[in-house]
Amino acid sequence: MSTTGNGGGGARRAGTAGGAAARARLRRAAPAAAPQPPSSGRRRRGSDVPGSARPVQPAPTLAVPEPGVRPALRGRPGRPFPGGPADARQGLAAPPGGSLLDMLKVAIAILDTAGRVVLWSPAAEELLGWPSELLVGRRIDELIPDQEQVARIRTAVQDTLRHGRWAGNAELRDRDGVPVAVDARISLLVDGDGTPFLQVNLAEAAAVRAVERDLAVRDALFEQSPLGIAILDTDLRYTAVNQTLAEMNGVALEDHVGRTTGETLPERAADEITAIQRQVLATGEPVIDVTLASPVTTRAGYRSISYSRMTDRAGRVLGISGTVMDVTERYRAVAKVEHARRRLSLLNEFGSRVGDLLDAARIAQELANSVVPRLTDHSAVILLQAVAHGDDLPRHGHDRRTSLLQLGTASVQDGPEVEVMLRRGARITFAEDSACGRVLRTGVPELLSGADQLDDVTYPGDPKMQAAHDLGVHSMLVVPLRARGIVIGLLLVSRAGYREGFDRDDLAFTVELADRAGSSLDNARLYARERTAALTLQRTLLPQQVPQPTGVEVAYRYVPGSSGTEVGGDWFDVIPLPGDRTALVVGDVMGHGLRAAATMGRLRTAVRVLAALDLPPDVLLRHVHELADDLAQGPDEALLATCVYAVFDPGTAKLTVAKAGHIPPVLVVPGEEAVEPTRTGGPLRGGAGRILDLPSGAPLGVGGVPFESVELKIPEGSLLALCTDGLVESRDKDLDVGLGRLVTVLQEPHASIQAACEAVLDTMEQGREPDDVALLLARLGHGQAGTPTAGWTLPAEPTAVSRARRLVRAALAEWGVEDLTDTAELLVSELVTNAVRYASAPIGVRLTLGETLLVEISDPLPDPPRERHAAEADEGGRGLELVHRLALHWGARAEGIGKVVWFELALPGSDTGEE
Repeated sequence: MSTTGNGGGGARRAGTAGGAAARARLRRAAPAAAPQPPSSGRRRRGSDVPGSARPVQPAPTLAVPEPGVRPALRGRPGRPFPGGPADARQGLAAPPGGSLLDMLKVAIAILDTAGRVVLWSPAAEELLGWPSELLVGRRIDELIPDQEQVARIRTAVQDTLRHGRWAGNAELRDRDGVPVAVDARISLLVDGDGTPFLQVNLAEAAAVRAVERDLAVRDALFEQSPLGIAILDTDLRYTAVNQTLAEMNGVALEDHVGRTTGETLPERAADEITAIQRQVLATGEPVIDVTLASPVTTRAGYRSISYSRMTDRAGRVLGISGTVMDVTERYRAVAKVEHARRRLSLLNEFGSRVGDLLDAARIAQELANSVVPRLTDHSAVILLQAVAHGDDLPRHGHDRRTSLLQLGTASVQDGPEVEVMLRRGARITFAEDSACGRVLRTGVPELLSGADQLDDVTYPGDPKMQAAHDLGVHSMLVVPLRARGIVIGLLLVSRAGYREGFDRDDLAFTVELADRAGSSLDNARLYARERTAALTLQRTLLPQQVPQPTGVEVAYRYVPGSSGTEVGGDWFDVIPLPGDRTALVVGDVMGHGLRAAATMGRLRTAVRVLAALDLPPDVLLRHVHELADDLAQGPDEALLATCVYAVFDPGTAKLTVAKAGHIPPVLVVPGEEAVEPTRTGGPLRGGAGRILDLPSGAPLGVGGVPFESVELKIPEGSLLALCTDGLVESRDKDLDVGLGRLVTVLQEPHASIQAACEAVLDTMEQGREPDDVALLLARLGHGQAGTPTAGWTLPAEPTAVSRARRLVRAALAEWGVEDLTDTAELLVSELVTNAVRYASAPIGVRLTLGETLLVEISDPLPDPPRERHAAEADEGGRGLELVHRLALHWGARAEGIGKVVWFELALPGSDTGEE
């Protein structure tokens, strides 16, 4: 590089000639310059360049801006100059695209060694507002009125000529006289002829400082940031990464540049990250805070990655930028909170699932299901037999003789090994020094891991533990199920395969879960015990043996309610009455519980006692109602019960029914083709069913509505059904729907009356109320086939007595029981005499020869006879006393508007007769 010095004139002429040539070449390369304005005739100080043979150009006259035209601002095109061709330049558009150079405009000027402007770039025009037409050929220091700055520029030119370059800050004046702080760079250039020139690069100092500040911020952020930062091009290859990311990835900085993520990180981790990078590059949608597992094993943990697409000012895609943050602690903290939330959710879910369960086996199964697979792979719930059966807990400590049942099991898989290890209902045995024995004895849970400890769970050689080894079980918890400080069972949970073993947190959680389950299991045990006691009481109060009286075949079913200890007050009864008649009763005490069951027992006893008096159904119900206060559950609770009472007389085929607020009975009459006598145990041929229309009557204990009896003539083989409302009521249907269903079932043929009962129970809806069900079916016949019967109607005249004796004597002789003639004639004579004395209507006499001789005397008087003891001097009053002494049984009952007085005589040779 050559520089120009203070040599002779020849040198200066050569320099001038060279400068002219250079300027000519530069002008040919630059846009055509406008003609220079005329000189003002005055020289400026310092305008001469030493050694220049060329006359110095006069300083240009500063143009005054036209009115209304604003001076050009920096960064915008210069305003037009008067008289210049710059008007034609106003239409030039900004170059397409954008870059850092558009933001940080660099003005270029070429000076000769004297400081004259040879070339003035458009950027310089925009920066200072001076057009090249006015400056080319003039000294640059003419633009600087500040002499101090002029001196600095001259010094800078001299330094450049000596050293080849200069850099520094300067302050120039734009065309409007506004000072502009610039960052200047001057370089020495030499053309092919050896002529030196000065290239001046000017940039606005503020913009340079801003760029430098941004770069400093970028460097500080990039290098000092605790976040890993990466820049990738459109091929998703790293162009820059910071040291933090390099350390995270375990790869050197230089090994990142030019490589993709797949070439830098392990394949499994890189695939997921690369997919995210491609998505961001393709769509432009940023991905923010995606948590992934750390791809390097040396720094196990979790990372949060974020990627966004980079574009320049013209919208061209340059690549993507990403940040990576180590969020292991945050992830673990969140995971811990989430883990605790899931555990709490499991506890709440288990509590809600067993909250309304009162069955130990179901609770055990729910407990086993709740922990698989969220906590464990295999689970088993082992309970004391006393807990499973609702018995009292043992008072002594547990030992190897303690009876344990495995009632709850769950597993993540199936197979023969699982069947061996987790068989429901299996009886569990253990050694006293085993893990199960220790936990049962001490109540302290144990965490077992490893083959040696797992062999110690029950007893050596246990097939269940061998199956556990085959399943890959490597960790197990043996946790006590406790209630009120007593161990009532065990919860065994185990993990297998690649799943992590249990830790102390798992043990603490399992203990909490087991404690909650223990309370529920103990409640179920107490509930089962109370239910057993209640059912035992209720069954004790129900009929223990149901008779099968003459002419009636009975079948019954009783189904306890599904509400556990809340047993109901439903009952039924079959009461034999004199004269081969039968009373059929079904009732329901309102309410549930032991008190309702006890009230039912008292009510049933009262009905049986009153039935022994042979009262008509309506009269019996009235008397029971009058006893309501005494039969109530307590002094503050009134008796409220419903009842239906029916009496069937097979001799007359009459059914008398009354009800007190109860659902009506159903009667099924067989078809005309069923003419043969009813055979006990035979099939039911079906028929036409109907609901008996009876006066409803008020429930017992309510009163205000009189009870009424209805008498029906019953065809041979008819089926009568009495039931409680639990059989036919449902939550969402009317009572008529249930009764209609009952009629439909009973109309069908059945193999037997017992089969008909089962068919009726099979129709009960699953969604019915959990109430007791009492069902009583009775097939009504006309007595046993071949039973001798005789009956007469006599006028209420004195001759009726002798006629009655003759008729009785003849009938007994015909039946072959003449041994009873004397006694029968005497008693019939006494009863007919009483009827003739007090009655004014016909008198009925009926004889029935069955297991005993039944004699019935009926009259229209409603008042029953009263037995009295006659004095020795009395001529009468000994009739009923004779009946009482000589008859096996006797009594009186109301029938229609009158009454029937009856007595029974034992047949000769019978056990009863011998007594």
